[in-house]
Amino acid sequence: MRTPSVRRPPHHSRLATAALTTVALLATAVLSACGGSADAGEGGGKLRIGYQRFGGLSLVKARGAAPDVEWSLFESGPALTEALKAGSIDIGQVGEAPPVFAAAGKIPFSIIGTSAPIPQGEAVLVKADRGYRSFADLKGRTVALNKGSNVHWLLVQLLKANNMTLKDIQVKYLKPAEGRPAFDGGQVDAWVIWDPYFALAEQPGVQVLADATGLASNREYVLAAPDAVTKRSDDVKEFLQRYREVTDWGIAHPEERASTLAPELKIPQDVTSRALARSARPLAPVSPAIGDELQAITDSFIALELIPGPVDLRSRVDDRFSAVFQ
Repeated sequence: MRTPSVRRPPHHSRLATAALTTVALLATAVLSACGGSADAGEGGGKLRIGYQRFGGLSLVKARGAAPDVEWSLFESGPALTEALKAGSIDIGQVGEAPPVFAAAGKIPFSIIGTSAPIPQGEAVLVKADRGYRSFADLKGRTVALNKGSNVHWLLVQLLKANNMTLKDIQVKYLKPAEGRPAFDGGQVDAWVIWDPYFALAEQPGVQVLADATGLASNREYVLAAPDAVTKRSDDVKEFLQRYREVTDWGIAHPEERASTLAPELKIPQDVTSRALARSARPLAPVSPAIGDELQAITDSFIALELIPGPVDLRSRVDDRFSAVFQ
C-alpha cells in the first residue's frame, strides 16, 4: 500500500476540513434532537412523535402522559409528513389534505386513526372594513394559505360552492408564520387558516367570512411509519391508548384542558379556550368510509392538477388499531 505523505495540508485546506466536520456534527445533532437516528423506529428505543401546535397530541405532551416518547414540533402537516419521509418520526397528526399530498409524493405511511369532524376549526379571515360579504366577493383578490394543509381542501370546496375556479383568485402560499403578518399588513385580502392561528388572529376588525361547515370535514388524521406499524405494534397501541384517554379527559374537563394547554402553546388561556371550544373533538377509528372520504379529496386535487395522479388513498387506511378508538 502506498505510504501516505506526511506533508501538512495548506492552511485553507485544513480550514475547509474543519468546517465540513463541524457541519457534519451539527447535522447529527439536529437529527438526534428530532429523534432522527436511522434505526430509532425499528425494534427499540423511544417512539418518536410528531405533533403540531394545538392538536390533540399537544395535550398528551402538556400533561406528561407519555413520558417515554420523543417529541418533535412542526408548524404544519406538510412539514410533518416530510419528517415521515425522512424517517425521523414514527407517528404524527395532520389534517385532511397532508395525507393526500404526501401520498402523491410517494411518502410511505399508514393512516391508523382519525377524529370526529371539526368544520368550525378552520376559516377564511378578512378585514371587516374591506366590505366583503361572501367568498364570491374575493374574486380577483389575493388569498393566502399554507399549501397542502387542511385549508387547501377548504379553498377548493369554497371555490366549487361559489362557481369559481383557481383562476378567479390570486393564491399566495404562505406558512402560518408568514400568513399572519401578511394578513395584518394588508398584503393579502384574505387568509385561510386553522386553529389556534385562527383564534389568535380573531382581533377587533377581523371578520370570519366563512368556515368549513357544510364544505369540509376537517378531521384530524393519525399517520404512522410502516416500520412502526409492523415492528412496534404493541408500542403504538399503548401510545394510542394514552392519546385516547387524554383526549377524552380533555373533552370532559374543558377548563382544566385549557389551563394545561395554554402554557404548552404559549398563547393566552382565553384564546386557547375559544379555539378548543370549536376544535377539540373525540378521536375515531378509521373505516372504509374514511378511506372513501380521503379518496374523494384526492381525486379532486388530481382533477385540478394540484397533484399528479393516480393516487390510491384507500390502501393507506389501516384499521388494526381501531379498537383503541371505539
